[in-house]
Amino acid sequence: MGLDPADETEGAIARADPRARLAALRARLAPPAGGRDLPPVLPLGVPDLDAHLPGGGLVLGPPHEIAPAEPVDAIAALGFALALGARHLARMSGEALIVAAPGQPLPYGHGLAGLGLDPARLLLLEAGSDAEVFRALEAALHARALTVLIGLLRDGMPLKPGRRLQLAAEGPAPPLLLILRPASAGLPNGSATRWRIAAAPAARDRFGTLDRPRWRARLERCRNGRGGDWLLEWDHAAHRLHLPEPLAGDAAAAGRSRA
Repeated sequence: MGLDPADETEGAIARADPRARLAALRARLAPPAGGRDLPPVLPLGVPDLDAHLPGGGLVLGPPHEIAPAEPVDAIAALGFALALGARHLARMSGEALIVAAPGQPLPYGHGLAGLGLDPARLLLLEAGSDAEVFRALEAALHARALTVLIGLLRDGMPLKPGRRLQLAAEGPAPPLLLILRPASAGLPNGSATRWRIAAAPAARDRFGTLDRPRWRARLERCRNGRGGDWLLEWDHAAHRLHLPEPLAGDAAAAGRSRA
């Protein structure tokens, strides 16, 4: 009676060099190619920027941290966060929730419309503290009823609340989760990305009127990705980010400056 092919394979592995045996066992235990689904992402629309992000965009579910470069850039950082939210809402159905700690800048109707974010799709909750912001975001993550979640913090996100948000975000249909914190040094918290945003002179239309907002965006930290610096322009009608026209041909150099 002949040996079963599986038995012959086991025997060959047993007789092989230890390193060969280890490599063979790893190959057998590895999941099949394509068997693991990649997490959903939000592409930002700038190829050079998206190439720095794992999967080609912002991973949905885990928190992404956004901070102003300086305290005077707080409104610019909020605008950047709202633009990201507007881009995701343009691609998905559902609503956005902004939960704000005391003293944080709040969006208003005209400003939201200028960023391409429909106020009718936005819920605003004013919380009494950062702890209440975390509780509201965690409850919204568990409910899986909202498409975009934005938390505006007074002090920042410590490790424990950040970990709780990550755990709550696990599962199907995760939302885009953005955490806006002050300019002061950030705390270790396991966020998927960390951004520094500074205001830049806005683009003007042919009549000289301010048209498209611009930001200097630095990707300081990116899990499984690369950092970089970009001057970004927001097109509220197309719901996408651009490199300003004179700089579009120099995209690779801009992205590599902090890689």
